[in-house]
Amino acid sequence: MIIGIPKEIKNREFRVGLLPKHIKELVQQGHQMLVEKSAGHGVGVSDEEYVHEGATICNVSEVFEQAEMIVKVKEPQANEIEKLRPEQILFTYLHLAPDIQQTNGLIASGVRAIAYETVTNKNGFLPLLAPMSEVAGRLAVQAAAHHLEKKQGGSGILLSGIPGVAPAKVLIIGAGIVGTSALQIAIGMGADVTVMDKNIQRLRDLDQIYGNKVRTLYADEFGLSQLLKVSDVVIGAVLVPGGSAPKLVKKEDLKCMKNGSVIVDVAIDQGGCFESSKPTTHDEPTFIVDNVVHYCVANMPGAVPITSTHGLTNATFPYIQNIANKGFRNAVLEQDELRLGVSVYDHHLTCGAVAGSQKRPFEDIRNLLST
Repeated sequence: MIIGIPKEIKNREFRVGLLPKHIKELVQQGHQMLVEKSAGHGVGVSDEEYVHEGATICNVSEVFEQAEMIVKVKEPQANEIEKLRPEQILFTYLHLAPDIQQTNGLIASGVRAIAYETVTNKNGFLPLLAPMSEVAGRLAVQAAAHHLEKKQGGSGILLSGIPGVAPAKVLIIGAGIVGTSALQIAIGMGADVTVMDKNIQRLRDLDQIYGNKVRTLYADEFGLSQLLKVSDVVIGAVLVPGGSAPKLVKKEDLKCMKNGSVIVDVAIDQGGCFESSKPTTHDEPTFIVDNVVHYCVANMPGAVPITSTHGLTNATFPYIQNIANKGFRNAVLEQDELRLGVSVYDHHLTCGAVAGSQKRPFEDIRNLLST
């Protein structure tokens, strides 16, 4: 198979789809690797390192024109969608639920798109989303601590406090991988931490691990409204796999929050869990609504591309290798995890969660492959 690795072009996105060590393995297995010039520069990898392992360095047009499978990190931008063609495989994060324009573009292209974020194993675990959720959860606390500074528009509270002065109160909504990762860093920095979730067993597990270092609370509207009034930081860490994030905090709720408090919406890729959220970039990461600082960067892990690329490709490479060796149809039919990741196939939407969010029909990929 001819596999193409384009350079990421989203704002401040420095990650890359595969590293030279992966190129070496795929070339040894008989595959042809095309890497766009300077694709790895953001993670400190030169074109020469890719060439040394057997890749051919190309311009972006050659990558998209020749590759049978495109491996990326972030969702294709508009000018990349224009380059996609029927029956080409696209393997990357897509986050289609809130993005009707991208969904329409992929369907029109005829591409076969597999979304990292909906590849799901038999236990309901999301193996390709997990490493970036860990990164984003940890970064969320760093971002919050920074934007609490007065110069950044925050209230001027030190997250950790000091002896004789109370630390910041941090509320984490969602106790999944993002929430747990945020929890670890917030506790480590000395914050006063509360985590909310509807999964009692998950809260029980956190209580057993952290004891009185964290407060756990069942997620309901009343409890959330009370905590919003006293929190200095609120981290949104909810997830509906493939679908739009629920709007848990309404615009009117901001009026009861402290001036200079900070919201970090890690769910922004899926539309955000705060009604007032809108996607931002690393260049302009925040905006203020009702004196509340909103941090809604849609590619948070891109800020630490070396860590993120290694974490992501450790997870994605076995799937890439499987598709390359078996072809799209056999890999998807033989591996349920991959089948659940297929979002678009030959002009059809095949992800039920995206269809539900966008109120449009979808087809079961198994039916399409059987015909």
